[in-house]
Parts: sequence; C-alpha cells; structure tokens
Amino acid sequence: MAPMQQKTGPIDPSVLDLIRSERQKALSPREWKFRLRGYGFAVKRVGGTQVLTRLTTGAEMGPLPPEFS
Repeated sequence: MAPMQQKTGPIDPSVLDLIRSERQKALSPREWKFRLRGYGFAVKRVGGTQVLTRLTTGAEMGPLPPEFS
C-alpha cells in the first residue's frame, strides 16, 4: 500500500514556528531532521523543493520556505 500523497496549501504558522525553532537548536540539517521526527514530521525532496510531511502517514503538508534549504 502506497503512502497517502496529499498536497495542501501553506503550512500552519504554528508548525512553521516549531520547525524554525528546532532548526535554530540543531547543529546540522541531519540533526534538524532527526529532531523533527520526534514531533512526527519528516522532510523530503520533491523536484528540488523541501516538503514537510507527516511521519506516520506520509501525507504532504506543504513546501518549506526557502530559508530552510
């Protein structure tokens, strides 16, 4: 069974604040992605763009702003 692929609009601002906060705490992009997994999120590349997804379902929440590249 393939994971659910669902494109939505912009990511909720409170989620972006959490992601931004975790990025500032992390020493590397790898550590940042590891920290996000603790909150149930994952980051994947789709056509050169980073997309935030739900770890449990694989559902796409939306593209991350360029500041996270």
